[in-house]
Amino acid sequence: MTSLAVANPGSLIQSVDWVAIAPPLIAAVAALAVLVTDLFLPERHKKWLGRLTAAGLALALIALLPLTGGSPRATFCAQNVTGGTDSSGCSYVADHFALVFQLLALGGALIAALLSMHTVDDAASTGGSAAGLPRGEYWFLLLSSATGAALLPASRDLATMVIALEVASLPAFALVALRRDGRGAEAALKFFVSSVTATAVMLLGIGFVYAASGSLHLGAVAQGLEHAPGQLKPLAEVGAVLTLVGFAFKVAAVPFHFWVPDTYTGAPLPVAGYLSVVGKAAGLSGLALATTIAFRPYAHTWGLALAVLAAVTMTVGNVGALRQRFDTRYSAVRLLAWSSVGQAGYLLVPLAAAGYAPTGVDPLGATAAYALIYGVVNLGAFGVVAAVGRRAGTSVDEFRGLFARNRWTALALAFFLLCLAGLPPGVVGLFGKVVVFRAAVDAGLGWLAVVMAVNVVIALYYYLLWTARLFAPADAEAVAEGGAGRRMPVSLAATLGLTASAAVVLSVAPQLVLQVAGGSLF
Repeated sequence: MTSLAVANPGSLIQSVDWVAIAPPLIAAVAALAVLVTDLFLPERHKKWLGRLTAAGLALALIALLPLTGGSPRATFCAQNVTGGTDSSGCSYVADHFALVFQLLALGGALIAALLSMHTVDDAASTGGSAAGLPRGEYWFLLLSSATGAALLPASRDLATMVIALEVASLPAFALVALRRDGRGAEAALKFFVSSVTATAVMLLGIGFVYAASGSLHLGAVAQGLEHAPGQLKPLAEVGAVLTLVGFAFKVAAVPFHFWVPDTYTGAPLPVAGYLSVVGKAAGLSGLALATTIAFRPYAHTWGLALAVLAAVTMTVGNVGALRQRFDTRYSAVRLLAWSSVGQAGYLLVPLAAAGYAPTGVDPLGATAAYALIYGVVNLGAFGVVAAVGRRAGTSVDEFRGLFARNRWTALALAFFLLCLAGLPPGVVGLFGKVVVFRAAVDAGLGWLAVVMAVNVVIALYYYLLWTARLFAPADAEAVAEGGAGRRMPVSLAATLGLTASAAVVLSVAPQLVLQVAGGSLF
């Protein structure tokens, strides 16, 4: 009879590294605090919920500081055969890679929260079509989604990655649907159906990978795939491809991009900005972890697949933006949506290069650096669209003569657009594209570098065309209306000031973010 007794029962009990898991944990606790507080807070005081949300996200960002420097911290680790633990068997690892993408996720969520305050307050105080945004539910969903986005970069097994991805995605569906003017439900339905389909395909792929490798931990998956029997290799390869589908959807890579324009225009504007940065960061981190760690034995296969995906994605995104008419309703948001698809293609280039990079070279730093730059300037652009949309609309033509009506807002948007285009004085955007371009060249992907260069030139046209409209002559009546318009809310002004200041500082001292590209993230 086999004994089930354990010689040392205490060895089965693990201590949790609360410092390591503090950033996503603080965001989760803040979400619960907002939900409970909403039950007891009088209606006239519910604007404080937005401030509580911002404070929770700021505290989560501060919790990243003790994790910087020193060796990576890991927790939730499985015991190895000797009874010890190592990071390869851990489900949560707070290394350099995790910290960079947690900074992007939580920082982007904080900016989105600041951007949301005036939208939620206006919806609650006016009786327009946007009315009815429930404050408590809105802030709870935003914090919950940010928790999943912060958990995903530190996940080191496929099960935790799927859970984190769904925690980031499911609240986002509800956030999109909160806009009750007839467009929110349609946008949320398109977002939901396409996301659920991608998740189902990904789960099927994870099942295949588990059958072939015998493990869900990323490091063990790589070892299992490398030594898998010959008859299981086709199953493993199919599983790897299907697993990447879910993450490619979150990144909005072609052909999983079709939901982006309609979802962005149907969602509340701050939610669209949140999805364009934080949602993309979550998918990008999952894609990087799955490819570079779990599927490393198939590096040249997924490297080529991601290279083709990057080329097609940036081309479709930029051509879609090029074809966008400026006089249609919501054209500014749709243009930013197509632009985000094109930017996703640039972000995929260093990931593709990682499949061809020699040992000891880590091109993922280029993706992380470019993602940080893109997050700041793209959220700033959404902030300006939200500010202008309060008085006029979200058509690009409504921005004509903005410099004459509000010069600082126009200058901020012009700077953001030039950063996205990679033109001076948006120096940080230029350096970001150079770093990505160099990653492709160093990996021997010259053809992909050429495709990227062509797409950068294509993108210049619509970025500069929008910028030119800002400084076009405006009629006297429009200038008078702009001068007599409502004062910009403090939260919206803070959003523009924060993003513009960050973009200017990074353009003056780009090494603050580009140093991420110089070292290994793992």
